Formats: sequence, C-alpha cells, structure tokens
Amino acid sequence: MTNFIKSVVALLVSVIAVHLLYTFFIWPAAEQALFAAGQQGQSAPRTLAVILKDYEQEVCIILMLWSVYLLAEKYSAITRNRYLFNMKLIADDEPAADRGSALLEMQNALREFEGIEDDDIRDSPLIKTLSTAARRYVATQDAQNTSDAIVTGVEALAARIESENSMIRYLIWAIPSIGFIGTVRGIGQALSQADQALAGDIAGMTDSLGVAFNSTLVALFISIVLMFLLHELQRAQDKLVADTQAYCEEFLLQRIEKD
Repeated sequence: MTNFIKSVVALLVSVIAVHLLYTFFIWPAAEQALFAAGQQGQSAPRTLAVILKDYEQEVCIILMLWSVYLLAEKYSAITRNRYLFNMKLIADDEPAADRGSALLEMQNALREFEGIEDDDIRDSPLIKTLSTAARRYVATQDAQNTSDAIVTGVEALAARIESENSMIRYLIWAIPSIGFIGTVRGIGQALSQADQALAGDIAGMTDSLGVAFNSTLVALFISIVLMFLLHELQRAQDKLVADTQAYCEEFLLQRIEKD
C-alpha cells in the first residue's frame, strides 16, 4: 500500500471516527446543556461539548487527527532504521592501502548495498547515500568526486524531507483559518440579531458570539499542539541529515583518504 493510499485511508478513518463521536456524544450533550440553560434563562454553559459542537471545530479535529497520523508516519520512518548508524556497513576501520584496494572495497560495498533484500532498508537515506557515494568512486576513483556525491546526496535528502512536510505545514495553516471562518460566521449571526438584542433579548447574540470565540479557541489550541509536534519532527529530520553526512564521511571517505 502506497503512502498516498495510506494517507487517504487515515483521512477517511478520521472523518468517520470524529463524526461518530459528534453524532453520539458531542451534539447530544451540547443540545442537552443548551436546553437546560434555556429553561433556566441562562447563557450557554462553557462545557466541553458546547465548545466543540460547531462544524468548524469538527473539521479542525478531523484535520488534527490526520496531521498527527502524517507526523507519526514520518517520525516512524526516521526511527525505524536508526539502528543502521550503529553498524559498520563498510567493514574495515583502516584506510585502504592503495587505489586498487579502495576500488575493490567500494565495489564490494556497492554490491552488498544493492543486494539488500529489504526494500525499506535499501531505500533508507543512509544506504542510498552510501550507495551513491560508492558508485561515484567506482566510476571516477576520485575522493573529491566521492565527497561531492555525499554532499549532493545529503542536500537532496534535506530537500526531499522539506518538500514532504509541505502537506503538514498546509494543514497547520488551514486549521486556524477554519477557526477564523467560524469566527466570521458567528459574528455575522450575532450582527443579524442586533435588533433582538436592542429589544432586550441578547440570548441569540451571545450564542452566536460563542460560536465565534469557541471556533477560534479550538483552532488555535490545535495549531499550537501541531506546531510543537512538527518542531520535534523537524528536529529528528535535521539530526537524520547530519548523522547521514557524518557517517558517510567517517566510514566511507576514510576508506579512500589515501587515494
């Protein structure tokens, strides 16, 4: 199953789960609380169900769950193969004695990398960068070209990671925007009930303003949580890029440094 299909399935699951939660818990509890407050002539209570009852909050929670899935999937992809950094993927510790020995060792290493049967390991950033560098050395037998290949591979890794985070950034931007839509809708409803408020009935206006403020409150809170999670993901991604370059320089370039 491709990552795109997994993401779509995760979105559908989030939609269904959140809508069921609203149908069976949030909306009935909010309706009951509002009815009880109306019977007593009081304003809407500030219960969790009342705060979450509007459609904007439902959409924000759906997008939050989807964003959390995307964040967790990317973090899992980083941590899944972290053990590779603790392994000696190129066996010897000492530099090669001459260019011929270095070439033979890089050819053997390249065959080992290409022969890895596990697609997840073979496509990991470390293995791909090592394979690219070893292939460059086999083709050119030049240490500087190999070093350039490592730098290029690491830069490509950083660019790919940055582009893959674009959807998460968009969702984190979209959630407060949806909250502001609820704010505009609530204020618009409140203004349309100004005549009733002037006549002494302010219940409708206060309920509409509650829609406005509740949607903003929920959206901003969700955005703060997601921004923290994205920050932690980016920290792990930056560490992956730095560790990949350091590993390649330490365990591959030192094999050919006498070239």
